[in-house]
Amino acid sequence: MTGSDSVLIVEDAASLRLMYATVLRRAGHETLAAGTGAEAVERFRAERPGVVVLDLMLPDRDGLDLIAELLGADHAPNVVVITANGSITRAVAAMRAGAHDFLVKPFDTQRLIDAVANARRARRTAPAAPHSLPDGAVPVGAFIGSDASMRAVYGRIRSVARSMATVFITGESGTGKELCAQAVHDESDRADKPFIALNCGAIPADLLESEVFGHLRGSFTGAVSDKPGAAAEADGGTLFLDEICEMDLALQTKLLRFLQTSTIHPVGAARPRKVNVRIVCATNRDPLEAVRRGDLREDLYYRLHVVPVHLPPLRARGEDVIEIARHELARLSQEEGRRFTGLTPDVVELFRAHPWPGNVRQLVNVLRNVVVLNDGTEVTRAMLPSEFGCDAQAGSAPAPQPDAAAGPQAALGGLVGRPLAEIERLVIEGTIAHYGGSIPKAARVLDVSPSTLYRKREAWMRERTAAE
Repeated sequence: MTGSDSVLIVEDAASLRLMYATVLRRAGHETLAAGTGAEAVERFRAERPGVVVLDLMLPDRDGLDLIAELLGADHAPNVVVITANGSITRAVAAMRAGAHDFLVKPFDTQRLIDAVANARRARRTAPAAPHSLPDGAVPVGAFIGSDASMRAVYGRIRSVARSMATVFITGESGTGKELCAQAVHDESDRADKPFIALNCGAIPADLLESEVFGHLRGSFTGAVSDKPGAAAEADGGTLFLDEICEMDLALQTKLLRFLQTSTIHPVGAARPRKVNVRIVCATNRDPLEAVRRGDLREDLYYRLHVVPVHLPPLRARGEDVIEIARHELARLSQEEGRRFTGLTPDVVELFRAHPWPGNVRQLVNVLRNVVVLNDGTEVTRAMLPSEFGCDAQAGSAPAPQPDAAAGPQAALGGLVGRPLAEIERLVIEGTIAHYGGSIPKAARVLDVSPSTLYRKREAWMRERTAAE
């Protein structure tokens, strides 16, 4: 085992250098060692190791500069950086410079073994360089659109997917943050392992810990059976934590420990257990503002905010709105048994001009409303929901309201004769669309909890999937 199969350990403390080498040799790795930056460069050029374990605090040069030199070589390695607990921001900077993973002292030996094994495995699959952002990137996963802003997103996803770096996705509600997380998973070497998504804002705070870390039967009232928890279910794969800024502060402390140790402690369990999970998280809020307001722990922010991916709003994506609309119209028409094949020119112009506060989710809801309540081959202006028409047509007269004297049937419009379950779905989806895709706002208007709307939408999604 030589050359690209070896591991170069760069650590100025001789005792730690010896310990790391011993641990990795026992795990089956051939190791090289260096105590300074200059010695590291010399050994790297001579031996061409595939993985470098690098302590950022070196006596003769800055660790970040050394990373840049190593990654600039023709035979660039995957770099696992080591940093002290108080220097997480340096580790974050290293990840953004192209490092594959990072360890925060103190860490256990299994964490080191796992990090090196993942770095070697990722290297064998020949991934794109983590800092490369190809301009011509094509869509990944279920994304649709070719605007330049999205091409940069696709490139970033492909660049980071095969590393162990935590991905922090930001963007307005409805921009596709879960699609992004799924794409990161699908492009990684964990694609054949579980992808588990958890919405931190849709679960009551007193149940969130057991949802994340699991519980044993009888550990609290209502715990009638063992529950593995999302972290255990995602073992070997990816755990997606949506609306991370809504997580209870007490649980944020436990999440931070989980990220540092890769261990979980289910509620009621006597012993913790190890899991191998890649974390992707998302929020529609400004995470730094959440830190300033005390809603997100600063140390957790720096541990999570390693590789940021920002999803642009639909209004900033140019012609993507029309591309998405045509694609979704075809899908919804097939799903609902309709004949729609396109948009009239005036609808195309309305869609281009509309601000889409609810982003892609709002666009899909508008089209679903049209497809369910109308029939034809083209979507016309008259078919659009009245509030959308008023929003899009500046200066136009308000849409006429039903005459109360005409009786309740006129007020109900096209709802009469439909099953009650379908009416409920139309009202919920229409309200969500009206409030720009915001489920919390729609829930307040409908006088239900947001978790009720999340559950109903998930049930409808499962029904559609089963029907397909």
